[in-house]
Amino acid sequence: MRNLRTQVFIGVLMISLAACGKQAEPIAEPEGLAHGISTPQYSAEAFYQTTTYGMASAGGFAFSDDGSGLLISSDQTGVFNAYRLSVDGADAIPLTSSDDNAIFAVSWFPVDDRILYTYDSGGNELYHVVALELDGTSSDLTPGENHTAQFVRWHDDHQSFYITTTERNQRNFDLYRYSTDDYSRELVFENPGFAIAAVSGDGRWLALDKPRTSADSDIYIVDLSSENPVPELITPHEGNIEYATFTIQSDNRHLVYGTNEFGEFRQAWSHNLETGEKSELVVADWDVSYVSNSGSGRYLTYGVNVDARTEVTLRDLEAGKEAELPKLPFGAISNVRFSGDESHIALIVNADNSPSNIHVIDLNEGNTRQLTDALNPEINQEHLVTSEVVRYKSFDGLQIPSILYKPHGASAANPAPALVLVHGGPGGQTRTGYRAMVQHLVNHGYAILGANNRGSSGYGKTFYHLDDKRHGEEDLQDIVYGRTYLESLEWVDAKRIGVIGGSYGGYMVAAALAFEPEVFDVGIDIFGVTNWVRTLESIPPWWEDFKEALYDEMGDPATDAERHRRISPLFHAENIVKPLLVIQGANDPRVLQVESDELVAAVQKNEVPVEYVVFPDEGHGFTKRVNRITASDAYVRFLDTYLKGEETVN
Repeated sequence: MRNLRTQVFIGVLMISLAACGKQAEPIAEPEGLAHGISTPQYSAEAFYQTTTYGMASAGGFAFSDDGSGLLISSDQTGVFNAYRLSVDGADAIPLTSSDDNAIFAVSWFPVDDRILYTYDSGGNELYHVVALELDGTSSDLTPGENHTAQFVRWHDDHQSFYITTTERNQRNFDLYRYSTDDYSRELVFENPGFAIAAVSGDGRWLALDKPRTSADSDIYIVDLSSENPVPELITPHEGNIEYATFTIQSDNRHLVYGTNEFGEFRQAWSHNLETGEKSELVVADWDVSYVSNSGSGRYLTYGVNVDARTEVTLRDLEAGKEAELPKLPFGAISNVRFSGDESHIALIVNADNSPSNIHVIDLNEGNTRQLTDALNPEINQEHLVTSEVVRYKSFDGLQIPSILYKPHGASAANPAPALVLVHGGPGGQTRTGYRAMVQHLVNHGYAILGANNRGSSGYGKTFYHLDDKRHGEEDLQDIVYGRTYLESLEWVDAKRIGVIGGSYGGYMVAAALAFEPEVFDVGIDIFGVTNWVRTLESIPPWWEDFKEALYDEMGDPATDAERHRRISPLFHAENIVKPLLVIQGANDPRVLQVESDELVAAVQKNEVPVEYVVFPDEGHGFTKRVNRITASDAYVRFLDTYLKGEETVN
């Protein structure tokens, strides 16, 4: 489901999207493949032996104090752990050794080699923040059960840092300041019901986001140095306008925020915290995704979501121009991190046919070094598939932007079975970039259409809100018309088309099979909502601050229960007549296991083929490699049997 903490305002556009940007040119196959050489089929294990890398959090220090090492997260053992990656290219050194719960690196300490990391238990999203000491022992800074915590940032004095935790009432994130030396702490702000968005480096200013509805939100600031620190609204307005904090800049005087006040797409603006003066900072023809700056404030970094791929710009404010970077491999750039002296930056580059790799750039010398090689060497990169951005018409003529993957060797003479892939959310976006699940399916001969149905983010605020309180209706028809589009492609087998999706996408799968039972030949539901009545009444308590906005979009169970029942596949499961695979994590706090249990039991009564896989040690999304391999194998085995094979139901 939509992560409301970060998706308060992502928007879309109803006009013809073909006019909004140049459509990608079809990708030519590698020369050998174009001449009929078949692509070998790789196992799920081969794709998932590709290593996933991540960098320390945006609020922390990715570079060690001396600049010689990077703090990263990696699943190279099969479970995520924290590692030290040398900038000279030496092998990563493990700093933690969990073999069960995923550990994600947060930050180096600013003056020594201690680190902060975070973990939960089996995917339950009750996160702890932990300090790893120099002697290898760990200190849990947020002990206890039934609450969750998040690291925020370091204080400029490097003697303290900030953490939020819901320990007081399991709902609201209160802000604490911790001592770097002994981890003693003080309550800085008892949160009455805001989202804590940013703290200034000097500890004076606190930025709070307040979503009122899915289309309307505000920003408040608190002067923590005042005798009576109370939230002050800085975005008074009329009508539906979205505002959300990006960052407080290094000068501790300017708050940078995003807003769609001036058009369809999100712009970045600056607010002077002392004078209240506002000024335009970044404007683009697409949504500005994020804005950050370096420790000294010399460099400004921002990303723009350009047709489902992030483009990053680095401004040298001292020189008054964009910084020229050395050539990097093609792909989307993310996780830009500066060294303490700002002589180097680390970043991640990701593309459809190239998993995320970490690069370090020397800004003085203008050279770059790739520190990781994530792709499993067993896989030939030429055998991976690069996507194409396409658009197709839905039932009412609305253009649906999508990401299309064509298997090597697919042709009119050798048409491929296909899947419509539905993203999570509501309000997510299918984007370009490497996904082991997708490449595994395509490698086994399945075309994939990643449909960004109405309600998806990234295409303007109008498009984004087209599905409000109409979920399972018009947006479902966009998915149905995804099949119509696939049938129009001569290299697709029009008689073998299924639907697959996770979270909200899993709901759409179940909805498609229940409400349009003859459209798709099979469905794969990955921890999807089946009973909106229950789901909306059982949201995690730490979503309390965003419940009003969630109910505004989805409907309040107290008043909309009848509609929720009408759009819930569970109550219409007798209509499901096509084979179904359901995948679920037992510890999922968002979509409870009972949702999938009941759907599977209901479909079994129809005497329809239904398969069910439950992971006892996972939550909403799978973090352990062995489970991801098991799931991906299940997808292909199920599709080979019921979509590609003789048992296909037509």
